[in-house]
Amino acid sequence: MKPDDVPWTLHREDFDLGRVVAAKGNTRVAVVIPARDEASTIGGVLDAVQSVTGLVDELVVVNDRSVDDTAVVAAHHGAKVVDHHGDGGKGAAMDTGRRATSSDVIVYLDADVTNTSPEFVPRLLQPLFERPDVVLVKGYYRRPLHDMPTGGGRVNELAARPILSLLYPGLGEIRQPLAGETALRRNALESISFEPAYAVEMALLIDVARIHGVRSLAQVDLGIRRHRNRPLEELRPMAGDVLRAALARRGIELPER
Repeated sequence: MKPDDVPWTLHREDFDLGRVVAAKGNTRVAVVIPARDEASTIGGVLDAVQSVTGLVDELVVVNDRSVDDTAVVAAHHGAKVVDHHGDGGKGAAMDTGRRATSSDVIVYLDADVTNTSPEFVPRLLQPLFERPDVVLVKGYYRRPLHDMPTGGGRVNELAARPILSLLYPGLGEIRQPLAGETALRRNALESISFEPAYAVEMALLIDVARIHGVRSLAQVDLGIRRHRNRPLEELRPMAGDVLRAALARRGIELPER
């Protein structure tokens, strides 16, 4: 990675839905949504995705051992539901979704977002459609915390971004490295595997940059993102997975958990 390389940033005023739809051409697009016990929110996410016509060719919800009605709600809202029964958490569920699709581009979305916008998918697609050198796109946004307008994304700000800034030149410019809103070209996954659990987003970002360069990355402004904020005690394992993925890719050996 070259220190002077920076990812391309698509600001809100740069977005043009008409241009995105026109640029799709013959490119096939899959939207994959891993979900575990998200019956209360998955319907809204799916409705938002389907409200823009002409972009999405495959819509898949990966039901990751839900005990609520996630699968029923997802099917009712028009998604193909694929069950994931194994271990590996979100990373393994994302891989299950990949294998259940055949499209050229895969867009991953989180299932717990309460304000998914119809523009999320086309915004994530625009850099891939307009710039052949872009391989992976991350969303970025403001994240409210409880009644405060900002303050969400604590693992992102306290663990992910600092370690990227220190160890991976250029990647510190990615504002939301852990964003679940991610789009990438399928062929980028030929030499990359999905890490398990919460390490998946960090590992994917570093691996794509290592193979294709920082200039193969882009980030797009998705505005405000609201979801269920986790209590602090649940964030420590997430931070540990994120740090482990980043350190391992620098050749730093860590004891087995």
